Amino acid sequence: MTMTPLVLGPMLRYVDEISASIWVETRDEASVAVNAGNRSWTARTFAVHGHHYALVSVDGLQPGTITPYTVSIDGSEVWPAADAVYPASVITTSTPGASMRLSFGSCRTSVPHDEKSTRTHGVDALRAYALQMAAGAEGLSWPDLLLFLGDQVYADLTSEAMQEFIRARRDIREPPGEELADFEEYAHLYNLAWSDEANRWLLSTVPVAMIFDDHDVRDDWNASLSWKQRMEATSWWHGRIVAGLASYWVYQHLGNLSPEARARDEVWQAIAAHDGDGELDLSSLLDGFAERCDREPTSYRWSYCRDFGDDRLIVLDSRAARELDPRRRALVDEQETAWFDERMQGGFRHLVVATSLPFLLPTGLHHLEAWNEAISEGAWGRPAARVGERLRQAFDLEHWAAFQRSFRSVAAITTDVADGKRGAAPQTVTFLSGGLPRVQLTQRVSGFRRP
Repeated sequence: MTMTPLVLGPMLRYVDEISASIWVETRDEASVAVNAGNRSWTARTFAVHGHHYALVSVDGLQPGTITPYTVSIDGSEVWPAADAVYPASVITTSTPGASMRLSFGSCRTSVPHDEKSTRTHGVDALRAYALQMAAGAEGLSWPDLLLFLGDQVYADLTSEAMQEFIRARRDIREPPGEELADFEEYAHLYNLAWSDEANRWLLSTVPVAMIFDDHDVRDDWNASLSWKQRMEATSWWHGRIVAGLASYWVYQHLGNLSPEARARDEVWQAIAAHDGDGELDLSSLLDGFAERCDREPTSYRWSYCRDFGDDRLIVLDSRAARELDPRRRALVDEQETAWFDERMQGGFRHLVVATSLPFLLPTGLHHLEAWNEAISEGAWGRPAARVGERLRQAFDLEHWAAFQRSFRSVAAITTDVADGKRGAAPQTVTFLSGGLPRVQLTQRVSGFRRP
């Protein structure tokens, strides 16, 4: 059992010129305080399936300032720890007019940092970055944002530590199947991902934004209608998707939201409105919300947008917002495409589009995925479609190129914006993505030809 009252965090999430959001998970119901300068901001915890969380809203800050902070739980300081070896955690507010500087990555597995794990998984780049930043390595500048582009946790490829946890919970001796069962197991997976001391310090002092990809829920999540129908026919999928989306809202999405967006969020509204005695138990409401998000994808938007002076970051959900009906198949549905179109306009100097899946691929791979989509959706008949579907899932042929309707729509929108047909043209349009193991892609676009 965790002995410290602070289980996870503090994580510095949304930050702008005058405010910040700090997320924590606590051991028990509590009052959480963030102390900075001569001020203190507090929040009560809310509960989800026996776990306790708080998001503390810090406001009234000055633009372009760096402010050290501490965290207290029920009046006792818990961060930094008494034996802390890392620098003080700070809140760095945005500077008006400054260019955005960000670091990004994806596909991080949670394994020990020993020789064996390094041989099989490589060096933890996030931890290496944290150690360099903590040491004040020469030439390293602090980013305005850490952007995690999917697969923050691997819910279908659990580590040895996670398998031991599952075996103990289920009272079994054999290795568990790949399928996580409930919120508790997802919570433990996030604990494994974010409890390393170096990473924990980094996430406490650099703002973090996130978006899911398939492994945050299940490999090939929403690859096709037939994939979804096969999952829904199992006995475990309903519990899996509800727990996956509910835990994602708590651990990842809540911190993505600005104060204004939080105020409009239906789940947060329940938290903000709670004024009764004791802690709000959000379990039933959040489970119902997650179930509806899976059943009715257009009922909630996971995509979001942030402005850094004259620069804009647009983070696109390329998993839950899919339209899987073969007649209207799209990586992002019509509502999401319209939302993206609106956010691309406005005369920004630099536009950065972040999506968990690569938008531009090498030409041969692009056409291969487009061909596979046509075959899988019946261009050569049902027998060929079954073969195409097996190839699609076996080789992960499900990037933007495998959803030609969406690829062409986004390409046309981007071309018009880059060519100045939607107002003042930006200097650059940059696509960031994860989605390919051990590979990060940065794609800069300025007036490219229409496909």
